[in-house]
Amino acid sequence: MKFKTRLLVTFLIILILPPILTGIAFFVIGIFLIRGPIEPASFKYDMVAKLPNEVFHDHIVARTMFFYLFLAIILILFLLGITLTQWISRGVFTPISRLNLAMQNIAEGNFDYMLSNDNRGEIGELYHNYEDMRLRLKESIGEKMETENQNRELVSNISHDLKTPITAIKGYVEGIIDGVADTPEKMDKYIRTIYNKANDMDRLINELTFYTGIDTNRIPYNFCKINIADYFGDCIEEVGLDLESKNIRLNYSNLASPEAIIIADPEQLKRVVNNIVGNSVKYIDRSKKECEIDIRILDELDSIRIEIEDNGRGIPARDLGQIFERFYRSDASRNSASGGSGIGLSIVKKIVEDHGGYIWANSREDEGTCMNIVFRKFLNATE
Repeated sequence: MKFKTRLLVTFLIILILPPILTGIAFFVIGIFLIRGPIEPASFKYDMVAKLPNEVFHDHIVARTMFFYLFLAIILILFLLGITLTQWISRGVFTPISRLNLAMQNIAEGNFDYMLSNDNRGEIGELYHNYEDMRLRLKESIGEKMETENQNRELVSNISHDLKTPITAIKGYVEGIIDGVADTPEKMDKYIRTIYNKANDMDRLINELTFYTGIDTNRIPYNFCKINIADYFGDCIEEVGLDLESKNIRLNYSNLASPEAIIIADPEQLKRVVNNIVGNSVKYIDRSKKECEIDIRILDELDSIRIEIEDNGRGIPARDLGQIFERFYRSDASRNSASGGSGIGLSIVKKIVEDHGGYIWANSREDEGTCMNIVFRKFLNATE
């Protein structure tokens, strides 16, 4: 029952019951004194005819009856007051006390304290709001703890991955200083290695910066019309040079229309390609005779599909559904040689989805992995 209804019922009982009981008391006393309906003359005659002792006796009885009726009214009102107090206490103060205890548990960090919602009205709504708040706080605290753990893992991963190129750079620089690189060929090799290691460090720092932007939803996008053929022609040239230095063959084919256009951010789209290619290079199977990466552009009526396929180690089926999660790295990649922050593919997924596209992966162990990216085509490109 609602609290307002309880107050209204209590008010009506307190307002109506005392006059009713008082009226009943006077009615009973009046009936006793009059002894039934009689004419006024007869009543006067009877009163005169009565003996003084009888009149006195009637007054004593009337006063005694009035006294007992008064006590009965007081007792009834007292019992009624106790009943109403317990009724209000049981319906209002007891639930509030339970709610107060629940809030103390929340303040102490215990988000598992539940309130059974068997109440109705305002108290029931209050209990429902408490449960909703408790579940939201529990979920929020859980997410916060998970985020803190992920941030610690990110710092640990990047610290470890930065340490490797820094150590290598120091070693090669010391070799140059000590004169170990005493031929032009060795000097060229040392400088190229230092340059590559510096690029690895730059990539890791960029990933960390971009990850911070993801968490705050402050990723800078500069969308514009991009001709697929022209854009990937330039992009593949740059990627090909990097892969060539790592003895990895790049195969590129564009089956899309020369006029095909998408709306995208050129810089972020380049990040997508570089992250996926970098991931393929990281987990390439060097035991194979020839390491290859294929990039294919396919025209699918109202969309453009980009396939980036490698012949690396592949991804186990149990891990395939989780590779786009933040900080997730399959067992095969948990080694110092591969390294990685574990956020590269999550960044890719975020960028693709922000472009209105979607991404998925097909993979077979020991055969390779194919990343499929779909972007909506700009259909008014010919106008």
